[in-house]
Amino acid sequence: MKVPRGQCMAKPLLSLHRRMRVEGAVTSLTCRGRDDQFFIGTNKGQMYRSAYATFKEELVAVCHTEAVNDIVFPEGHSDLFVTCSTNNIRVWYTPERLERLRITVPNVTCHAVEVTRDGMVIISAWNDGKIRAFVPATGEPMYEINNAHNLGVTAIAATSDCKQIISGGGDGQVRIWNIGEKTQKLREVLKEHRGAMSCIKINKNDKEGVTASLDGTCVIWDLVRYVRKQMILDNTLFKCVCYHPGEYQIITSGTDRKIVYWEVLDGSAIREVQGSLSSSINGMDITLDGASFVTGGDDHLVKLWDYKEGTVTHVGVGHSGNITRLKICPANKYIVSVSADGAVLIWK
Repeated sequence: MKVPRGQCMAKPLLSLHRRMRVEGAVTSLTCRGRDDQFFIGTNKGQMYRSAYATFKEELVAVCHTEAVNDIVFPEGHSDLFVTCSTNNIRVWYTPERLERLRITVPNVTCHAVEVTRDGMVIISAWNDGKIRAFVPATGEPMYEINNAHNLGVTAIAATSDCKQIISGGGDGQVRIWNIGEKTQKLREVLKEHRGAMSCIKINKNDKEGVTASLDGTCVIWDLVRYVRKQMILDNTLFKCVCYHPGEYQIITSGTDRKIVYWEVLDGSAIREVQGSLSSSINGMDITLDGASFVTGGDDHLVKLWDYKEGTVTHVGVGHSGNITRLKICPANKYIVSVSADGAVLIWK
């Protein structure tokens, strides 16, 4: 029999038997040894598991697909933490290493996130100049503060009475907002910095705070009279600052790779240690008893330090990208670090 040109008598070897739908484009497939299971990875940071017999997808792991910019634990809770990145904020359940909630805001980047002390509000700082607040349980929007800063909101903190928000922006300004049940009003504007704000901390009684900036200054503020108490100058771009729990000292670090202890009373430097041999330190946190603190940065290493001795006691190796922030959980059981490659690592 003559076969018409361009046609073939052979039957197709493959035909569609089953189909499943996953979030994002499939980027990887792998079998699980000799079992009847296989795993699927997607470009949305999702990993699924499925059995050949059922061919039903089961979500087993998720991660960010962009740089993670901040991480925070709610006051007194170690089982939950919040991270932020481009387009979204995520709430994670630590014991199961699973995402519990995702809050999506398209086409903008969240630079910083905070949970109010009563656990009732997630407040966040965004590159479009807005401060956004959400309900932690559902992710529903509560309020927005438009035009909070001209060059984006880069740092944020809340007072312990949950009645004020302190924000820092790319314009170098520190702004204090009164937060009511239905209103959000600008209370004060503090102008001492000339560069973008990188970190804000408030002391326990809400009467004092410290801001760190990329202009090489840290300012200790009187939050009752809204004036500067001390200014710290150094040859660095400050990336992080922490109060010692006793609140008589602060520790700072940044691009000069040094960790410096400062007196709050007069702003004088009392100790300086080498934090990294090669690169910037981007994140820092201290234990509730003040005995230890942790740092991470562009060298991809998580380092645990003895506060009094100023020495490294443990080093964690695992990140493949620059560490952006890290936090010690309230129960001191573990450390969570986040990085520019979208990773979230939990250390015991």
